[in-house]
Amino acid sequence: MDSTENRNQNRLDRHPCFNRFAKELYGRVHLPIAHDCNIQCNYCDRRYHCIHESRPGVSCGLLEPDRVLPYLDAVLKRHPNISVVGVAGPGDPFCDPAQTIGIMRQIHQTHPDLLLCLSTNGLRMADYVGEMIAAGVTHVTLTVNAVEPAIGQRIYAWARIGDKLYRGREAAALLWARQQESLLRLKEFGVTVKVNTVVIPGINSDHIEAIAECLRGFAVDLMNCIPLYPVVGTPFEHIATVSGPELERIRAAAAKHVPLMRHCVRCRADAVGLLHSDRFCEFEEFMSHQEVETMPTSWRSMA
Repeated sequence: MDSTENRNQNRLDRHPCFNRFAKELYGRVHLPIAHDCNIQCNYCDRRYHCIHESRPGVSCGLLEPDRVLPYLDAVLKRHPNISVVGVAGPGDPFCDPAQTIGIMRQIHQTHPDLLLCLSTNGLRMADYVGEMIAAGVTHVTLTVNAVEPAIGQRIYAWARIGDKLYRGREAAALLWARQQESLLRLKEFGVTVKVNTVVIPGINSDHIEAIAECLRGFAVDLMNCIPLYPVVGTPFEHIATVSGPELERIRAAAAKHVPLMRHCVRCRADAVGLLHSDRFCEFEEFMSHQEVETMPTSWRSMA
């Protein structure tokens, strides 16, 4: 095994999301620094001050940039088994790429042994992959819910690049095109890539195998089929989550094309600790709180 293979294996051995055997030994910390989002999914309503839900997009507050290193030091002191620092929301880290990459660079300089991970929708990531790698990022999770615009337009209310707003089929086609570009760039740089796909009954549940087949062509390392979490107040609030047997059927079909993650716990944007034992409440004093109404670009305000 050459040095590159050794390095890649070491990354997998210590990342609890990418390796189920690591989840009992190693924890992660998510930094809720991504305050805005450039797409609006019809299942998502980002909230602060919510301690009773465990799902992506939820955080008890925002972490200001100048508080990141003190926060991380406090987390590591109390939970020394943390191996991964990630940004997983509550919005998208590439809405403010300079801030995200700057923070990753600082962490890599002060804690070079930690794995750095970003979760994104991929709309703007392709333009920053080189800078991201230079800052020390080793793992990326990309959310891909459709590879056909006719299906994607039912999932996304809009997408935005700069001041340009895209809707419907145009938004879905743009997003998948940018996601493909991102995947090509990530694998060019040897980044370990996981794709999250939200399984939405009646919308994309019969489309998951087609997504997995596309992902195989990009040499994606892992796919995570996540059951929809119906959120009150969103367009998909009345869609029931997929049943256990149906989810297993979907996963079995996807597994014919790409390795699957089966131990996901739908982490919050401020998650801390082992996957099965979230300790985010221990560090709430580091967060700055904002009301839901002040969050920019909700799907209601952009409708």
